[in-house]
Amino acid sequence: MSTADRPDATIQKIEKTDAEWRAELSPEQYAVTRQQATERPGTGPYLHEKRAGLYTCVACGAPLFRSETKYESGSGWPSFFAAVDDAAVGEVTDRSHGMVRTEIVCARCESHLGHLFPDGPNPTGLRYCTNGTALKLQPDDIQE
Repeated sequence: MSTADRPDATIQKIEKTDAEWRAELSPEQYAVTRQQATERPGTGPYLHEKRAGLYTCVACGAPLFRSETKYESGSGWPSFFAAVDDAAVGEVTDRSHGMVRTEIVCARCESHLGHLFPDGPNPTGLRYCTNGTALKLQPDDIQE
């Protein structure tokens, strides 16, 4: 990432070596979050999840999305119309695959989450199209 594309510098960053990430994440989680892979549409966790709760980064636990902002986009991936706050999710210009898109990353550990599109519902008009593999749900009805 270039400096201009880095998520908010005021977030307490988590930096680990590649070996540390590999040891802590499943092979699929590592491929998605650290290597910008994409789970096949319709196959990831949380696509049809209906429980209320907080979606966090699977790699570092940072809060990312609330269930109240999740909606069925028909894309095959969990979609949200807003992050928990403006600093939670970073945006990076993605020029891979012969197109220009906006990649979304965890602002704390820079894990790949998915992509942001301007075709979501009101009130934001945004679609945070995420890989369920990059998320962990903390249901509201479970006390930690």
